[in-house]
Amino acid sequence: MTLVADYVLQRLSEWGVHRVYGYPGDGINGMLGAFDRAEGEPEFIQVRHEEMAAFMACAHAKFTGEVGCCIATSGPGAVHLLNGLYDAKLDHQPVVAVIGQQKRLSLGAHYQQEIHLDRLFADVSEFCQVVMHPGQTRHVIDRAFKTALTTRGVATIIIPDDIQEEDAVPSPPKMHGSVFSSVGWSQPRVLPDEGELRKAAGILNAGEKVAMVIGQGAAKAQGEVIEVAELLGAGVAKALLGREVLPDDLPFVTGPIGLLGSKASDEMIQGCDTLLMVGTSFPYSEWLPDEGQAKGVEIDIDGRMIGIRYPMDAHLVGDSKETLKALLPLLRRKEDRGWRKKIEKHVREWNAVCDKWASENFGGTINPQAVAAELSPRLPDGAILTADSGSGTNWWARHLKLRDGMRASLSGTLATMGPGTPYAIAARFAYPDRPVIAFAGDGAFQMNGMNEMITIKRYLDRLSGPAPFVFCIFNNQDLNQVTWEQRAMAGDPKYPGSQYIPDVPYAQYAELLGLKGIYCDNPKKVGAAWEEALACDRPVVLEFKTDQEIAPIPPHIMAGQGKKAAKAAVKDPERTGIATKGARQKLSEMVERLPGRH
Repeated sequence: MTLVADYVLQRLSEWGVHRVYGYPGDGINGMLGAFDRAEGEPEFIQVRHEEMAAFMACAHAKFTGEVGCCIATSGPGAVHLLNGLYDAKLDHQPVVAVIGQQKRLSLGAHYQQEIHLDRLFADVSEFCQVVMHPGQTRHVIDRAFKTALTTRGVATIIIPDDIQEEDAVPSPPKMHGSVFSSVGWSQPRVLPDEGELRKAAGILNAGEKVAMVIGQGAAKAQGEVIEVAELLGAGVAKALLGREVLPDDLPFVTGPIGLLGSKASDEMIQGCDTLLMVGTSFPYSEWLPDEGQAKGVEIDIDGRMIGIRYPMDAHLVGDSKETLKALLPLLRRKEDRGWRKKIEKHVREWNAVCDKWASENFGGTINPQAVAAELSPRLPDGAILTADSGSGTNWWARHLKLRDGMRASLSGTLATMGPGTPYAIAARFAYPDRPVIAFAGDGAFQMNGMNEMITIKRYLDRLSGPAPFVFCIFNNQDLNQVTWEQRAMAGDPKYPGSQYIPDVPYAQYAELLGLKGIYCDNPKKVGAAWEEALACDRPVVLEFKTDQEIAPIPPHIMAGQGKKAAKAAVKDPERTGIATKGARQKLSEMVERLPGRH
């Protein structure tokens, strides 16, 4: 007789799930037996921690467009899922979590590992349901997948231990209360109101200096975004989650926007008279036009998110690709290309500044910008790039130039530490023949990345191969991003008690596990280290000993932040190095932008 646990996996398989990321526990004993009997369809992928399972499920959704799936035991295992599930929720990714629970008989008795899971997961989930009868299983699973896909969010299925081991009821009896559901879902075609389209076209046609900001919602509209930008003579800035939408070698792509953004994006936004936002909820008002400076048009498939970042004049609720296709016939080509030429000039200047910054040598330590800059021209075709949260994210955003066909993602809205490594592992499972490269700071790698190297050891035969699989570690013994935030946002000097972290031999650790470890502390050998890593046929931990005193300088410095940073510098333990290196970086920028250089 088939058990409920077996039926759950069968139904997951019917929904297209091939891998379920998780960690075992007695609250899912019934499910583990079913995985064994399922013989790999779907397959249980054993990670080191449930948070990593949820990150991997989120990354699977991001890189494949499919529903990601993770599993955890009751009590503490379930709690561990939450951070990764919030990453999926905030970045709008379809993920289904299957969670064990204590036997129904013991619920309400303050039993061991008994937690009100439906309450705990209520906020992170668009759908959360406890299976209390075997006949529920079918429609609960089906509705979880339909909800995750429709809302692009998290759906949680909670299955008590005793239910898992009951006889399955694939088709409930035809009686009052029974529900008969089906596997299946299709992407709707969502278009805005025609009158609002005409209104938007009028605004865009009237604008003389159009700036576009795109996010991950524009991922399937690459051709339409390019065509609109060409007609309007616009430049295009990319929110971090929209990095892969357009390649960086297009001359009008200004690169990232915001604190980690480019000067070219910032100048475009400061000078525009019309703003077109496509598939992004970029939240930082200080990097958008002043209120009243620009007319606004926004495209977003979620009406709850339309017009909440900047006061818009036209609100186009619809799918980005379909909406742009409907908008294009209404747009007129702008014959005056002065604005476009100015944007392209600023892009060239910014790229030269970044190259200059990355080439500077500060007393023999490795400039972290050089790590990204040396990789950029060496990026293999079709590479998938992930990043953790930290100062290394600045260099990932600014110095890596994506070409057509490359993929890139990170924890955008939650901006949590920890996902860079599990994102890369999930990408490699999904695309074993594609190069995968992760950027992580030593803080994030110590937090959980090192543990997941053991997961790679566990599946080494599958994760090795001719396509490079590299984890680039910035070893600066500092929780560097927060250190700089302390200085600029709080006006406080670096506090070593919270910011210093011990030096760990990451490359040697990789060798202990049977992986390839490469260590580089010589600025002249950064490129050679990358070439060695990219030529390796097994997973690589590439450790760079980098300078912690290189500031992630924003495109423009807010007056308040400048004052606080100056105040912090007076007592900062690294004040001499910061002042010297920061001054050289700003001087490089000024020189590169002198008239006649580009």
